[in-house]
Amino acid sequence: MGCGSIARPAPSATASAVGSQSRKTGSSACLARDEIPVAVAHVQRTGLLGAVVGRRRTARRRQHDLFAAVYQQAADRLLAETRFDPGDTLVDQLIQGLDTHLDYFIANRNAVLAANRVLAGDPVIQTIMTDELDALRARLLGVLPLANENAREAVSSVLRSWLVFVQTLCVDWLTRQTCTRTELHDVRVGAVLGAIRPLLASDPAPDRPR
Repeated sequence: MGCGSIARPAPSATASAVGSQSRKTGSSACLARDEIPVAVAHVQRTGLLGAVVGRRRTARRRQHDLFAAVYQQAADRLLAETRFDPGDTLVDQLIQGLDTHLDYFIANRNAVLAANRVLAGDPVIQTIMTDELDALRARLLGVLPLANENAREAVSSVLRSWLVFVQTLCVDWLTRQTCTRTELHDVRVGAVLGAIRPLLASDPAPDRPR
């Protein structure tokens, strides 16, 4: 090395470390500055989506509650229109009740299908339908010639099953009318007469074929 050359001292390990740390710190600061707006935007977006989801859930709940209220009113009105008169024959009373229900099903096809298909597992809708069938069963028990309490329990069980059968059959008929209304009527009446005759003290429809 000549006399005119000035030797520059090599950077110390401490200086190198400080420089490296400074570069890292500066790089981290830049990264942090880039990430902050993204993080804020994510939080804002997430909160907005949560609010939208919450409003949609609230709207769906209101629609459900409204449908349930309307369906309950319809069930109450249907029960009020379905009257069983002990002075009439059992067959006449069955015809009146079944025709009233089928007329309602036809006039309110979409609501009936929604309640029995789309909302079949909904506990509120199921309770409304169950209460309606129980009320019809109780009315039928009141006009049947029952021999004793044991017969009442047996007939009650049969009627419960028959009413579910009728409901299912009518809903299927609304979806696809594979038979005429008259045929549907004969199937429903014939099914209940055949089921309860062995349990009654006297034949409720002696003029009807067995």
